[in-house]
Amino acid sequence: MQELNLPPFEAKVTQSGENLLIWDVLRRRHVVLTPEEWVRQHVVHYLINHRGYPKGLLSLERSHQYNKRQKRTDLLALDATGQPLLLVECKRPTVPITAAVAHQIATYNLTIGAPLLLLSNGLQHYCWRVDAEKRTNELLGEVPMYGTPPQPLPKREGL
Repeated sequence: MQELNLPPFEAKVTQSGENLLIWDVLRRRHVVLTPEEWVRQHVVHYLINHRGYPKGLLSLERSHQYNKRQKRTDLLALDATGQPLLLVECKRPTVPITAAVAHQIATYNLTIGAPLLLLSNGLQHYCWRVDAEKRTNELLGEVPMYGTPPQPLPKREGL
């Protein structure tokens, strides 16, 4: 699999017939290793091992409804009270992070209501804070540590 712009982790990969499988620590089973799953597993391990998100508060492929259609989130982190905290959308490395991709996660978040959003294709990552009441969002410099307030990117002159 392609090297990503995320910290490496000890991936447990096995072969099953024609498929490569990777051990998923959240689902506690092997899943087919697709390029998107490779990104998702890196993000999961990054959140747990480098940002302090408790494994028990992470939910993969959670079902939700939008416009009477059944949708699935890639990853959702909950806060200590069980409320949505961070909604994550993962794409395979060959899929560029565009405005359309950002619109997809923002649309999902209309029904979920997470104050933090993360988009990643494993090479590029964008995290921002959303204030639904004020209808604003603010790009962050990094994914906040679990339990700490997110820090905005420093303001740049001339933009």
